[in-house]
Amino acid sequence: MELYTPVLVLAAIAAAFAILSVIMSAGVGPRRYNRAKLDSYECGIEPTPQPVGGGRFPIKYFIVAMMFIIFDIEIVFLYPWAVQFDALKAFGLVEMVLFIATVFVAFAYVWRRGGLDWD
Repeated sequence: MELYTPVLVLAAIAAAFAILSVIMSAGVGPRRYNRAKLDSYECGIEPTPQPVGGGRFPIKYFIVAMMFIIFDIEIVFLYPWAVQFDALKAFGLVEMVLFIATVFVAFAYVWRRGGLDWD
């Protein structure tokens, strides 16, 4: 149990800091509310009324989200490869070039099809 004591102390300090920060911001922060602050913010664009059940997102939103996930997964694979680059030698280099080429072909396809254009 004594091995976990520093971890538990650090977790307790982090939790106390988070709770104390929320309490302090609510207690010390200004309370000057107006209509603009209470209104929803949409990147500087005037908010548009939405149906009761919520509006539909355009499909391009989901395409960009999937592209982000693909490149995020690519980065997850690049870090361990970079760390073990010397040990993997030519085999690791060839495999990573094939992996990056595959991802690049998918990116080029989406780009050619206009999946990244916001009209």
